Amino acid sequence: MDFLPDWPLSFNTQSAFGLLLLAGVIGGYLAHRISWLPSVTGFMAVGLVIGPSGFDLLTDDALELTRPIITISLGLILYRLGLTLDLTALRRDPGLVIIALVESSVTFTLCFALLDALGMPTLVAGLTAAIVISSSPAILLHVAHEMNAAGPVTERAKELVALNNVLSFFAFSAFLPMSHLSVEASWETAIFQPVYQLLGSILVGVVIAAILVTVARQTRSAPQYRLALIIGALMLGVGVARILNVSALFVPLVIGLAVRTLERDELLSDVTFGEAFELFFIVLFVYAGAHINLGALRELGWVALALVAVRIVAKLSTVYGISRLYGLDARPAAASGMLLIPMAGLAIGLAQTAHRLFAIEAEQLTAIVLAAVAILETLGPPIAAWAFRLAGEADAAQRQV
Repeated sequence: MDFLPDWPLSFNTQSAFGLLLLAGVIGGYLAHRISWLPSVTGFMAVGLVIGPSGFDLLTDDALELTRPIITISLGLILYRLGLTLDLTALRRDPGLVIIALVESSVTFTLCFALLDALGMPTLVAGLTAAIVISSSPAILLHVAHEMNAAGPVTERAKELVALNNVLSFFAFSAFLPMSHLSVEASWETAIFQPVYQLLGSILVGVVIAAILVTVARQTRSAPQYRLALIIGALMLGVGVARILNVSALFVPLVIGLAVRTLERDELLSDVTFGEAFELFFIVLFVYAGAHINLGALRELGWVALALVAVRIVAKLSTVYGISRLYGLDARPAAASGMLLIPMAGLAIGLAQTAHRLFAIEAEQLTAIVLAAVAILETLGPPIAAWAFRLAGEADAAQRQV
């Protein structure tokens, strides 16, 4: 009877996406019943339960089917984060750039020194230290939205997270030549691959942003198409990045940065994504929870815990210290540092890039980074919620209405 389905039954993209979304709704609802727990934690917890480390309802193969959707979800989030950072405005606030540069440098240096002291190869220590500079825009944006957070600390944290991710990608690219040479690659690969990856990503992002801004200006009389225009441009950018073998994660961030810098009438910056955007957050975090590898936590969990501790100290102490030097009060200074603690999407993407480039040599890196992400994805949402309360900006958006 060839009209019957093959056995055992297997997932397709639609069924895997549907299970991610339905499970996420259940997890978010259960989290909402606990007043102090952000829904992000519920999304990730239910992902862990149904994923390969749990009941394996969502297998590794099923998760792989949803990867294009997850890439687009993360791209939308990184685009929105890029919109928060106006490069021309940074000239009027050099303190923000100084904080980001010092914090990123301290984070890289201390994390590299820790991993080197623990006997990790230079390739693993350097690339991992570059990756953990990054912070999670998804957790920041989602928890801020959920808590109706608004104010100077919230906006400054968004800008710092955007700078963190840009600097993380730059540091990762800068360390690639040494990494290539350590595995006896040719000097041409060592020099030109990182340059191509970095400049290619920037070029694709700027070109797509210029097209997006131009078309938005030409169609300003039809604002109902603006959201579709943005999503179409982002999908085109991600697709072109994959065709050209540049970073599909960095390109959306560059598009957001370039749009904010190029446009003058805020036709695109003012576009609201609405409740439908919540779908992308839900599937992203359930996917992240399903990807938590308990085996990696058991194997290299102690290294990841040490790395997480050093990273938290580096980010919190430098942001707090420099913010206080600039005259910021203690509570908002501490909250600003706390909001940089979560780490997720970009770290996973860069770890996968390292694994693709160096395979066997990067296995330790992948295990350490994924274990650290698992810890910080679990701790991150409650820490972010606490930070917004500490800064006095929780529910501020509602009070301003």
